[in-house]
Amino acid sequence: MKKLLQLFLFLVSLIFTHENMIVIAVPGPLASSLSPVSSPFSSPISASMSAFSPVVNGIAGFQLGSEEHTKKDPPNKMLIAVIIGCCSLGAIICSLFCLWIYYRKNSHKSTTNDAKNSDAEKGSVLAPFFGKFKATRTVSKEGSASFMEYKTLEKSTNKFHQCNILGEGGFGCVYKAQFDVGSFAAVKKLNCANQDAKREFQNEVDLLCKFKHPNIISLLGFSSENEMRFIVYELMPNGSLETQLHGPSRGSSLTWDMRMKIALDTARGLEHLHEHCNPPVIHRDLKSSNILLDSAFNAKLSDFGLAVTYAAQNKNNLKLSGTLGYVAPEYLLDGKLTDKSDVYAFGVVLLELIFGRKPVEKLAPAQCQSIVTWAMPQLTDRSKLPSNVDPVIRDTMDLKHLYQVAAVAVLCVQPEPSYRPLITDVLHSLIPLVPMELGGTLRVTQPATP
Repeated sequence: MKKLLQLFLFLVSLIFTHENMIVIAVPGPLASSLSPVSSPFSSPISASMSAFSPVVNGIAGFQLGSEEHTKKDPPNKMLIAVIIGCCSLGAIICSLFCLWIYYRKNSHKSTTNDAKNSDAEKGSVLAPFFGKFKATRTVSKEGSASFMEYKTLEKSTNKFHQCNILGEGGFGCVYKAQFDVGSFAAVKKLNCANQDAKREFQNEVDLLCKFKHPNIISLLGFSSENEMRFIVYELMPNGSLETQLHGPSRGSSLTWDMRMKIALDTARGLEHLHEHCNPPVIHRDLKSSNILLDSAFNAKLSDFGLAVTYAAQNKNNLKLSGTLGYVAPEYLLDGKLTDKSDVYAFGVVLLELIFGRKPVEKLAPAQCQSIVTWAMPQLTDRSKLPSNVDPVIRDTMDLKHLYQVAAVAVLCVQPEPSYRPLITDVLHSLIPLVPMELGGTLRVTQPATP
């Protein structure tokens, strides 16, 4: 390209030089002076023309003093035509070369854009909600999920066979699904015959598409079939904290350190909702059955159907929701919902981990007692506390750590929300109590061998 431009400039300068010599009537005696003269100020073009001095001298010697002389020398006209033709050809070649470069650049951009669009179509763009859902799901900056065919879910759960049930909720069941060899997931099947169930389904999918945190359950996809809605999550092999504590094993798989790790993971998940989401999110239904455990007993928050953002918390149409035993007093009595409501529920979970008791227990057919009411006298009396701890962990915990966790629990379940700490403060209180290999900062010293 550079050489073509240099040739083009040279030819143009040559034409201009030749035309100047023709236009000016040069007296015969001075004709010889028109040949190129070397000068310290001569341009590169003039210097390059010195190589063509015989041609230039011939042109310079040609005078326009008489028309007769012009007619007698037709070869000079031929030379002019050749030069003009060469210049035109050079200009055409340059133009074609520039057009070729422009086409290549645009073609590359088009190919790149097509590739990006193709990638988006393959796995990123979400299908619209079905039924009465008006919103169309698209890729968010935080994450996304995929619409899945109902037939695929039906096949993966063996037509939602009862033997694949992992748990039951207010609007349906959760099933274990196997899509490929070694590829498992959990499928929540929701009966959305009423508006509350449909609203919870849409709310959970909307929120989980935005969350990306190691202590919040991952959304893999969703589906729809008539009045049924389906949400597909990552499979958590160790089930829920409720099953581990109050199921057949009665907490035997959870040591003191493991329980503190679960508490720490739960606090980290809540902190992400309260402090790092924009706008902040209130879970509104935190409980042991909504804390799921993976194969390494890492805890993750789940079930965001009732979760609300701070912007929506004070709306008049916000229905009172939650689970008995975990609902904060101010929310239950006055409908006042804040992030401190989640802190109260976290305190109840912490009491479950310490004592191994359910949040509400029946004393008589018509009488119940909450764990908060029962535990408060134990928590404030150091002489009684160790003897009332869950027998599974009674002999394996550090009493100093027990008293510290008990103090945190007391603050979390205070009746007055302003007395409760922020979840960030709770998190920083628990980190020193969890061994480093489990995500905390506690250095565990091994006993010396004899």
